[in-house]
Amino acid sequence: MFTAQDVKNLREKTGAGMMDCKKALEESNGNMDDAITWLREKGISKAAKKAERIAAEGITEGAADDNNAVIFEVNSETDFVAKNEEFQNLIKAMRKALINADVSTMEDANALHLESGETIEEAIINLTAKIGEKISFRRFERVTKEDNQVFGIYSHMGGKITSLVVLDGSDRDVAKDVAMHTAAMNPSYLNEAEVPSDVLESEKNIMKEQLLNEGKPEDKVEQILVGKVKKYYEEVCLENQIYIKAENKETVGKFVENNGMKLVKMIRYEVGEGIEKRNDNFAEEVAAQING
Repeated sequence: MFTAQDVKNLREKTGAGMMDCKKALEESNGNMDDAITWLREKGISKAAKKAERIAAEGITEGAADDNNAVIFEVNSETDFVAKNEEFQNLIKAMRKALINADVSTMEDANALHLESGETIEEAIINLTAKIGEKISFRRFERVTKEDNQVFGIYSHMGGKITSLVVLDGSDRDVAKDVAMHTAAMNPSYLNEAEVPSDVLESEKNIMKEQLLNEGKPEDKVEQILVGKVKKYYEEVCLENQIYIKAENKETVGKFVENNGMKLVKMIRYEVGEGIEKRNDNFAEEVAAQING
């Protein structure tokens, strides 16, 4: 009557979930056009129409279970939907699936089955259709630590920012404090060694031009640059940043070292970072419709 390829083709055309596409083809005796109509009538295919919308709100989530941890981001178009109970239930189901599966690519993660029987991809498409707003699984990273290491996870503003750190050692409170600092101070790199050479050279060239434009003697510029680069590391490297709870200008690296531990890894997700958001206001939207 119909093949697996037919189901795949229908899914690509409508954005509906695999099971919905299979049901639609069954109901329409394998006729593709009738199946599309069936999905439209059920309101299922409308998810595809939302594919071009911008989803820059949502939530970041981090969790650990024994030696495995995961951090991920799921976006929605509005903050209101991000607080929706069904959206929150999806986040919980995804958290459980991601933390228990050895996956590293978005393709493999989207194919993971939730306890409901749906894959993550199907669940997102189906919830998009149900809620009427684009939902997008944007990114994730799964981390495995050694037995002699500890995770630190911190979520800020109800999941607007989530940080995950790994430290050598066993003090969970120290790890949590470092994760909190990471969320607050937004370091770009773990330490100086992680700063790409081309990024550093670019920053040094900018610093050099600034110094020359300020009238600093050319033979003194290299000497002044040493302090400038040190200041740059203090801004962008977690290890070099002044620890937010420190009363004596102690760096995060020193704070960790003084507690007998060592920084190993840092990940920080902020909802919508890097996504171009629409700035259309209501008046502009009305004018666009009138003029359109």
